Amino acid sequence: MKTFYLIPLLFLSACSTAPKLVLRPQQPPPAADNSAVRYPEVVRAYHFGRYVDPNDDLVMHEQHVVYRVEENTRWNFHPGPVGGNVPALPARDAAFVPAPVNDAILAEVNSQKLATVQIMLEARTLSAALAQFQSALQQTRTNLQQTAALRATLSDMKQRLDALEGPQGRPASLSTTNEPADALSP
Repeated sequence: MKTFYLIPLLFLSACSTAPKLVLRPQQPPPAADNSAVRYPEVVRAYHFGRYVDPNDDLVMHEQHVVYRVEENTRWNFHPGPVGGNVPALPARDAAFVPAPVNDAILAEVNSQKLATVQIMLEARTLSAALAQFQSALQQTRTNLQQTAALRATLSDMKQRLDALEGPQGRPASLSTTNEPADALSP
């Protein structure tokens, strides 16, 4: 049991030594140009002339400048220099960098242009065929109307002819008197 009392004494003896302070020279803080770490914000100035406040027509604003933050600061995710002998790349906004161009991209763009030209030619052909179809459809409608009018006229003429022939299918006798036809026949 005495050995258990000695263990805390060992811990106390370890804490009794004074730590040595070692001062290392610190590097100066980075310069004000943080473009390697963050992109700066973009602020634009807009000049306004006199205008009436849209919320209150009794208030007029005089000519003034309005500053607007177009783009906030953001982190620069481009890799920095790996070693001391590699020059740092200038910070560029990816939105303003032209798209990369290589043979595969050019071939695809050219094939898309060719396909677009072919589609446009097919569209013109289809438009011409549609115009012909529309004119044929209009001619068919006109023919249908004329046919219906001719059928109505033919039906009317047939009714007149049937009325002239009489009920037995022979022509009725024509009389020059006002007497009925039954009184004239023997």
